[in-house]
Amino acid sequence: MSLIRSFIAAFTVLTVFAGLVAANVAGTKADTNVSYGLTAKGYGLAVHGYDVVAYFKKGRPTIGRAKFSAVHNDATYRFASEDHLKAFTDDPEKYLPQYGGYCAYGVAVGAKFDGDPQQWRIVAGKLYLNLNPEVQKLWRSDIPGFIKRADRNWSKIATKTPNDLS
Repeated sequence: MSLIRSFIAAFTVLTVFAGLVAANVAGTKADTNVSYGLTAKGYGLAVHGYDVVAYFKKGRPTIGRAKFSAVHNDATYRFASEDHLKAFTDDPEKYLPQYGGYCAYGVAVGAKFDGDPQQWRIVAGKLYLNLNPEVQKLWRSDIPGFIKRADRNWSKIATKTPNDLS
């Protein structure tokens, strides 16, 4: 009988622990838009593998290289050079795309759409991505207004998955 009680106690502890881990993953931490499955480091690839530092230093989208990678907030970021990797690791918040890399217009309307690394803009020192050229054109029609709405919405949807919002 004590073996059965021990098993039930162990099962209960594991179930509670699994629930706490799931709650942490799904409900308390801001979601980062990742793609392409898992990388060698075991985390999804952020910004489709583009170098987030290059937007600021080169003024254009630049594909990162796997050998210059860093994990931040459970996402793998790639960089075109060791200098860009160092800049990111020294101050990741300076380079991270807003809204976890989701489309800025999408967040403004309360949704999470993929952010296309080719559809970008730096506004007031922050990187914003959009879904596609048509959405970016719409977003550019009122950037300050859409950023204001997106900032308000992000606090409500940051920890939700895109499927939770549909």
